[in-house]
Amino acid sequence: MNEITIGIVGLGLLLLLFATGLELGFAMALVGFAGFAFLKGVPTAMNLLGRDVFDVITNYGYTVFPLFLLMGQIGLNAGIAVRLYGAAHKFVGHIPGGLAMATVMGATGFKAICGSSAATSATFASVAIPEMDRYGYDRRLSTGIVATVGTLGVIIPPSVVLIIYGILTEQSIGQLFLAGIIPGLIIALFFIAIIYGWAKINPRIAPRSERSTWGARVRSLPEVLWILLVFLVVVGGIMEGFFTPSEAGAIGTFALLLLSVAKRDLNFKKYVRSVFESLGTAGMLLMLIAGSAILGHFIAITGIPQKVADWIVVLPLNRYIIIIMICIVYEIGGSFIDDLAFMILATPIFYPAVLKLGFDPIWFGITIGVVVMIGVVIPPVAICVFVVKNITKEPIGRIYKGVMPFLLSLVVVWGMMLAIPQLATWLPSVFFK
Repeated sequence: MNEITIGIVGLGLLLLLFATGLELGFAMALVGFAGFAFLKGVPTAMNLLGRDVFDVITNYGYTVFPLFLLMGQIGLNAGIAVRLYGAAHKFVGHIPGGLAMATVMGATGFKAICGSSAATSATFASVAIPEMDRYGYDRRLSTGIVATVGTLGVIIPPSVVLIIYGILTEQSIGQLFLAGIIPGLIIALFFIAIIYGWAKINPRIAPRSERSTWGARVRSLPEVLWILLVFLVVVGGIMEGFFTPSEAGAIGTFALLLLSVAKRDLNFKKYVRSVFESLGTAGMLLMLIAGSAILGHFIAITGIPQKVADWIVVLPLNRYIIIIMICIVYEIGGSFIDDLAFMILATPIFYPAVLKLGFDPIWFGITIGVVVMIGVVIPPVAICVFVVKNITKEPIGRIYKGVMPFLLSLVVVWGMMLAIPQLATWLPSVFFK
């Protein structure tokens, strides 16, 4: 067998290992090690294994994961999501579908400090759905929006997906964070528009709540302003070059910690819980990256990425048709294994082809981010839907009925990204000249 055939066989074995339920990082490391040993010998593969794992664990740049994850967990355990939801509720609760709109607004604000889609869906499933139940909301709408709104964390900074993409492709994480803001806000506005239209067509699905006084609304604003300030410090500091993404994560986490302690929202027990939860997730992500590094070295020596790039570039098709085909591959792959893991697996293969086709790598990162958002809520691996199902015990079919209108809006925004690349590239071009 030639090297490309060996690489294809290795990828096939990897998919089989995914199907067995083996941890994705370990599966990638195992296939990468075995393939490298087959082609270059066991001693060389052992050296590769030790070097790649050591490089990932000791890489200063990867401290960005536990820091941003810790910031999100502190915000979660300090009850910030609850208060953001409450503030949004006071402003829009009296509008048709207002509680569901408040869920979108609260989750969008919460995404400014938390990069986990599953954590957002879990938080608002516990906070927003009982409140919507109290006012008689149809479970299709309440569970559907909570399952879908968690996806905003994929492209609204600080996003773990964008951080990993930036590391894999050696692109500026600050530019990626900026690039995700406009598409993320457009998606949030689409969600709100869909809720309003659904509630106007069928008022029984989303009854109005009581109108809050302006005094109550004004008193709720400090909760929003504090989070906005933390977000501006983190993203603005990266944008202006005052500090690196890792330093931004440390500053944002420390600022949120001080705020939570000063407001007596976080005790020592909650802090310890936040640390352990963030370390567990960070360890999983680092193992994914280490596994992908080992697998990536195996795939690189087979020549598959270069061959794929050369083959794609000479296809007699419009380059946008080719990019749509690549996105479909990401979607199909993410339907059978975790979307983040498939992104880590597929990006080194397709990225050279994307560059040869002349696409902006920052734009491609956000486009793939929207593709991952779609994958997070479509079967069979739909983590946000599963989280909501486990918390609410609602039949998964009913949740999917609620997800579908919002899923269509994600597809529309993905199409907008193809038609108007400036949605992702304009902000980085303004601030990173």
